[in-house]
Amino acid sequence: MEYVYAALILNESGEEINEDNVTGVLEAAGVDVEESRVKALVAALEDVDIEEAVETAAAAPAPAAGGASGEVETADEEEEAADEEEEADEADEADEGDDDEEASGEGLGNLFG
Repeated sequence: MEYVYAALILNESGEEINEDNVTGVLEAAGVDVEESRVKALVAALEDVDIEEAVETAAAAPAPAAGGASGEVETADEEEEAADEEEEADEADEADEGDDDEEASGEGLGNLFG
């Protein structure tokens, strides 16, 4: 994502989006730059009007806050409940495993006194 941000910074400042400039921005930000990713980004943005792309993305309708978010919350709550049930089952299984180990080890205690 930082590669795209570098291109946006260059676009906003009026600089040319080329390999040297993108690499310079990324290095200034402390990013370990992968040359192949820089080349791919520059090639991909070669025929793109970034201003138009940003305006189009900003004009895209946002998801409705009412219905969809309620469904997401319900799904999240269901996932949390399922996770809690799994944890409880795992804890029960662990307890049962301890009982089996204790039961099988009771006779060994008699061997040592």
